[in-house]
Amino acid sequence: MSNTPMAASPLTRAVLEIDEYASGLGWDQPARLFALVDTARLRAQEPSLAAQLGLQDEPVTTGLTPIEQDEVPTDKPLDEFLATIAWPDAVVGCALTVERLMLPPSAEAQVPQGLSGAKLTKWVADHPDRQEVRMTVGVLRDGTRDSALRLREKDAPTEVLTGAGLVPGLAEALSATFAE
Repeated sequence: MSNTPMAASPLTRAVLEIDEYASGLGWDQPARLFALVDTARLRAQEPSLAAQLGLQDEPVTTGLTPIEQDEVPTDKPLDEFLATIAWPDAVVGCALTVERLMLPPSAEAQVPQGLSGAKLTKWVADHPDRQEVRMTVGVLRDGTRDSALRLREKDAPTEVLTGAGLVPGLAEALSATFAE
């Protein structure tokens, strides 16, 4: 977490830690799902796991520890996959990092009528103003949200945009994994 501001909330720090981890893996990576657990509780209840994660020497904090889950399937739409998830009580939140192509708002008026699915994806991929972006979105059980966006063309820790409302659709889908 070398570039994570210490004054940030625990969720913001976790989202930025995941963004930094994903950045270290490079681009063109599959989506990655993380459980977020209370670090102090993890150390107290699962000391051997905390030791495996290198948390035994961390100062006591109110932080969150991201724990990467099994691979996100690529043969199923992301929203359908997320709808199958239920978290145990020990998980206080979750986060997902995913790469996508996006267009600036000015390009929305250029989208040809009637395109959907694969044709729309190809049109966006071929658009000269497209941007590759890595989105990391985290949510807590209590509804708190945060996100980090990193553009491939500005791939630097100082160029990461953060905010709670940056990727509302993905935040909603992640929040739904905690629905009773």
